[in-house]
Amino acid sequence: MAEVRRVRRIIRKIDAWTVFKVSSIFWAVAALGLVLGLIMFWSIVTASGIPEKITDFLVTITLVDEGSNPFGDDDAFFRLALFGSIAWAILGCGLTTLSAVMYNLISDVVGGVEIVVLEETLQPTLTPLAPSQGGYITTTDITEIPTQENPVTTRR
Repeated sequence: MAEVRRVRRIIRKIDAWTVFKVSSIFWAVAALGLVLGLIMFWSIVTASGIPEKITDFLVTITLVDEGSNPFGDDDAFFRLALFGSIAWAILGCGLTTLSAVMYNLISDVVGGVEIVVLEETLQPTLTPLAPSQGGYITTTDITEIPTQENPVTTRR
């Protein structure tokens, strides 16, 4: 049988270097996903002809000149997406690490965050020995219980 008890733990410090390493991987993967998502989105939008329709509408309401193509430079869009996602990843990583440092400073003042966890401990069971050996053995595994075919010959 398992015994469960409530235990209170206090988180006082978070290692800033570990937060930096984990967050840099997280934000790099998020930036990669953003770039790939934007490339797929732009490919679908371009294939459906939406930029040309928007350009025609802007010419109709005289916001752009006739013959101009504000959405024609795909390379500029991809560069903007790439550099924007890199900047986003660096900013996110820096803010996450700064948050860990701020938590450490604040926890020095207030004492940290207290959480309650359940701790499970395994209770040993008592199994009687053969009458000639006397006493009990303590076991937690059912394969260690003495049987007629496999009697226990040593005490623990």
